[in-house]
Amino acid sequence: MTSEGTTGAEPSAPFAATLLRDRLARFPDALDAIAATVADADLRWKPAPEHWSVLEVLCHLRDEEREDFQPRLASTLRDPTAPWPKLDLADIAARRRYNEDDPAQVLADFRAARTANIAWLDATRADADFTRAYAHPKFGPLHAGMLLASWAAHDALHLRQLARRLHDLARRDAGPFSVAYAGEW
Repeated sequence: MTSEGTTGAEPSAPFAATLLRDRLARFPDALDAIAATVADADLRWKPAPEHWSVLEVLCHLRDEEREDFQPRLASTLRDPTAPWPKLDLADIAARRRYNEDDPAQVLADFRAARTANIAWLDATRADADFTRAYAHPKFGPLHAGMLLASWAAHDALHLRQLARRLHDLARRDAGPFSVAYAGEW
């Protein structure tokens, strides 16, 4: 059982492309709200060198929006046998110097890319066959519906990561005091 009382199995609900699309469309507002709660220096702070800062997470989301989910979903819907573009995520935050980016520009670039991707999705969705699958060499068949759902889930995973970083900041700023009253992380 997971912490939410489920077995971790996929739910047996029907595929809800519209709900996934709407969640994707609203996500930039969540990022803006998070960034607005954090001072510029704290956007770049990391609790440890191996962890990403808030800004690095935002940069990753911007780049994924441009380079991963939409292009791969489009490719799968168009021709599931076509090779996907390569992604090199190893040390990407350091290689692309994410922590040196301008946070306002990163958020604006993410919003612009997401807006364009939602427009593409709106133009594509009615005729899309979400059962089409790309034969991934590591993960096996990845259906277009799985890619759309994973796109929204990817947002949620990074929202959780951002919440963790906000918690880390509160713990850091508590000085000699504990944040235990807030509850267990």
